[in-house]
Amino acid sequence: MTTLNPYLGFRDNAKDAMGFYQTVFGGDLTMSTFEEYHASEDPAEQDKIMHAQLVTAKGMVLMGADTPNSMDYSPGNNISVSLNGPDEAELRGYFDKLAEGGAVSVPMEKSPWGDIFGMCKDKFGIDWLVNVGAEPGEAAGSGPA
Repeated sequence: MTTLNPYLGFRDNAKDAMGFYQTVFGGDLTMSTFEEYHASEDPAEQDKIMHAQLVTAKGMVLMGADTPNSMDYSPGNNISVSLNGPDEAELRGYFDKLAEGGAVSVPMEKSPWGDIFGMCKDKFGIDWLVNVGAEPGEAAGSGPA
């Protein structure tokens, strides 16, 4: 099953923000750092959150991460839409269509967490994160999308 959910971007406070959302919605919160995924060579970024995921008993999913220092961060424009699922052909199809007339920032390819992942901005300026992995609840890379 393919899921669609919001993905929130933060600047150095994803851990606190996602913990707050857990107090609001309940559920199980998992977090991984940049260091765990070897996502940055900058020592100042090793404790940043690479991927956080809150899953509630009612089935709500909220994801978030700290924005690397090398990337623009603009509060108010720090929300993406995440597509996740196990069907590579389906998700590549969505990615290709979303990227038409837009821009690909990360091509669909194998990620450090083992899934296939890509990022693009559609022609309307919406950022999309597409992750091909296992069904929710199954063992998989718990990457940023």
